[in-house]
Amino acid sequence: MFDVTLFGAFLGGLIVFFSPCVLPIVPFYLSYMAGASMSQISAEGTLAPGLRKRAFLASIMFSLGIITVFVLLGAAAYGLSQSFREAQTEFRLFAALVVLVMGLHFLGVLRIGILNRAFHMDAGDTKNMSVLGAYVVGFAFAAGWTPCVGGVLTAVVFTASTEATALRGLVLLLVFGVAMTTPFVIASLFIGPFLRFAARFRRHLPKVEKAMGLLLILFAALIATDSVNYIAQWLLQTFPAFQNI
Repeated sequence: MFDVTLFGAFLGGLIVFFSPCVLPIVPFYLSYMAGASMSQISAEGTLAPGLRKRAFLASIMFSLGIITVFVLLGAAAYGLSQSFREAQTEFRLFAALVVLVMGLHFLGVLRIGILNRAFHMDAGDTKNMSVLGAYVVGFAFAAGWTPCVGGVLTAVVFTASTEATALRGLVLLLVFGVAMTTPFVIASLFIGPFLRFAARFRRHLPKVEKAMGLLLILFAALIATDSVNYIAQWLLQTFPAFQNI
């Protein structure tokens, strides 16, 4: 049966990838994974077979590093929520406030300096980076808390913390992480077309940021009123075909 929380986590991961604080830096990470300079991959629009294979394997390990952090956050949030079950209302309202503030930040109503903090990577000697190194970089990237990741991730982590079992909460974060990182892995295989797409899509980034802000505000309202499940019921009633998914 259609699960609105899993669908929401998947959609949230995709939105994060195409957000203003992730998409523009993807080409730099691809060059880092491939061990090639930005000028080289921009000029050639493709990579030699050896570099392409390296970029693909490194991007998978980079993605696994990111997903590891997300799953650990989900486990920690679930454990915390179970430890304070008597304060579920306060926990829910606090999470709603955090998501609301982040939504207002993306809309430009509030500008919070710490939310503009992005993860910066010292490329160093990329040619000597190991596959394990790519995992570590992915782990550090996720822990760097770019504002776009932090906004949507907060909403997903809270939802995971309220799931009936720890396993469902971890699956929710896993879906979010896979949705966010799969485009990165695909981009490593088609680096030329991706660079052209990213250049064209750049003008739409402010719209994505505003849309993210609106979605976060909506989700903050759903969290505050404990109405997330009502969305699932409404979807199933309005679109019966979802019952077969």
